[in-house]
Amino acid sequence: MSGNSRTPGRTVSAKLLAVLDAFTQRTGTGRAPDGGLRLSEIARRADLPAPTALRLVRELVAWGGLERFADGSYRLGTRLWAIGGTSPCPHRLRAVTREPLRDLATSTGGRAEVAVLERGTALVLEGAGPGAGGGADRLPLHATALGKVLLAWGPPAPVGPTERFTAHTRPAGGPLERELRRIRQAGFALAKEEFRLGEVAAAVPLRTEEGGVAAALGVTVASTVPLARVLPHLRRAAARTGVVGGPPGARNG
Repeated sequence: MSGNSRTPGRTVSAKLLAVLDAFTQRTGTGRAPDGGLRLSEIARRADLPAPTALRLVRELVAWGGLERFADGSYRLGTRLWAIGGTSPCPHRLRAVTREPLRDLATSTGGRAEVAVLERGTALVLEGAGPGAGGGADRLPLHATALGKVLLAWGPPAPVGPTERFTAHTRPAGGPLERELRRIRQAGFALAKEEFRLGEVAAAVPLRTEEGGVAAALGVTVASTVPLARVLPHLRRAAARTGVVGGPPGARNG
């Protein structure tokens, strides 16, 4: 076993990256009320002993990658956001979607988000409305409207084993593939209590100049809200973003 790690062979760099990855997981019981993470939850998610996690967290705080607040919880620091902001595609996506997301959240009363495909997840870059974080959340592809858009129009890739979050989550294989075909035909994706009970969501693709898909824009509302009322607001918000540049290899719809 290497250096107080619970996983044999992990380098110090790997442990440090595991601490940062802890903040990309949306679920968990160790979040502070405003979205930060307790040290115990960071250690659990990073699979590290508490003393090791504390040492790495302190180093990240000193560097500016994390910030410690009065309640003892930690959040991503401004230095990481400054580094992330230098990436052209996410930076432009956040800029062109910020105002449409705010208006979408206001008009629907829901949580509006924009996400990109990253390492087999839907990585949220920007959000607005109740429960929206500052970005960097990771959502499952198969159980969210944002994720289904990215699966439907993203680079072809097999969908592996899929976790069932609720009784409504669609399994991988035939049912999901048929739904992805319907999404490409309809131009939007829906998720009805597939990730969390009591929530429904809709999402649409944001097109690149070449006709591919750079990102997904979606909104999540209470399950009592008819999605038919939400879709017109969602489409208007997507249209307001204009054409955005996207990563190479995005598949045409």
